[in-house]
Amino acid sequence: MKFLFVVRPNSVIGKDVEGEDVVRELFEKTKDQGYIVDWAPQEEVLNHPSVGGFLTHSGWNSTLESIVAGVPMICWPYFADQQVNSRVVSEVWKIGLDRKDVCDRNTVEKMVNDVMVDRKDEFANSAAEMAKVTNQCVNVGGSSYTNLDRLIEDIRVMSLKTP
Repeated sequence: MKFLFVVRPNSVIGKDVEGEDVVRELFEKTKDQGYIVDWAPQEEVLNHPSVGGFLTHSGWNSTLESIVAGVPMICWPYFADQQVNSRVVSEVWKIGLDRKDVCDRNTVEKMVNDVMVDRKDEFANSAAEMAKVTNQCVNVGGSSYTNLDRLIEDIRVMSLKTP
């Protein structure tokens, strides 16, 4: 299984609990299987047909980009809204997995295998259906498209009434 792993230079992901450099070890053990970079155009990557899963911190933008692209997620939240987003992705929408506050090599390996192999069809189908519904909402006539038009019109009307 090939992978692209984007790790920002200042990321907390770089070290494990013992202080070992996880990224360097991952690179050394998987250099024939993957590519590790410090930046990539996320939307473009997620929309590539070869992408089968997305390991994400579950920030709202990353979550939405993955949903729109129809890509199942492995959620690894860090702070703020990320924990809630992660639980919703896993428990409500069922388009990915939440690491549930436990993270070791075996857990990550099992989650990757679940999303990419063992439960691949289940997650791919759920994510594709969510992408379809989401994209319908933002197209002409969709609920989000229509509501944005209404908001713009309301603002326009209010600005005309202001002296």
